[in-house]
Amino acid sequence: MIDITSLRFDDKGLIPAIVTDADTGSVLTLAYMNKESLALSMEKGITCFWSRSRSELWIKGETSGNYQHIVDMTTDCDSDALLVRVRPDGPACHTGEYSCFHNPIYDGEQAKPFSSEALYQMLDERKDAPKEGSYTSYLFEKGLDKILKKVGEESTEVIIGACNQDKKETIYEIADLSYHLMVLMIEMGISLQDVKSELASRHVVDKKVKQEKMTE
Repeated sequence: MIDITSLRFDDKGLIPAIVTDADTGSVLTLAYMNKESLALSMEKGITCFWSRSRSELWIKGETSGNYQHIVDMTTDCDSDALLVRVRPDGPACHTGEYSCFHNPIYDGEQAKPFSSEALYQMLDERKDAPKEGSYTSYLFEKGLDKILKKVGEESTEVIIGACNQDKKETIYEIADLSYHLMVLMIEMGISLQDVKSELASRHVVDKKVKQEKMTE
């Protein structure tokens, strides 16, 4: 464990902090910390930064409720930058976007890696701006009853594939079900973070460990 006194702050007493989602690896924001905000972040377990524009400390989520719960912090090889992995309560960007980095300026030829967040955003856009010939737009147009019917059908297909012990078919049907569940979430105004927060609140791993210790 590196002593924080070895960190190299710039001539203004600041160090850049790259904040990422601990579960997805997505970069959420780039902010700055000074010694005080770093100490508060470590004390409270939530990100606290130094606002260069307002010249004051600010705890992320203090006004929006979108706190960032720190999983861990690491520094780079030169000890002059921080990587802060968090589990966010909501969007990182003040615009309401999941990440502050959402304005593309260049698309290379390499295929972009799949992410649930990117898929969710694309489906959400289909709801707000329907596209002719789009199956997703069709589902949103038909409404909740149609979406629920498809969720039920795909759930049955997953069960059939699993009962037949057909791994490839089961994977295919789970993907179909996941897609339709995401459409349902958007229709009902449920975010990915809502589901993650619910799962995190159950402390599934912690409970299992405690139960195992109790039976020893």
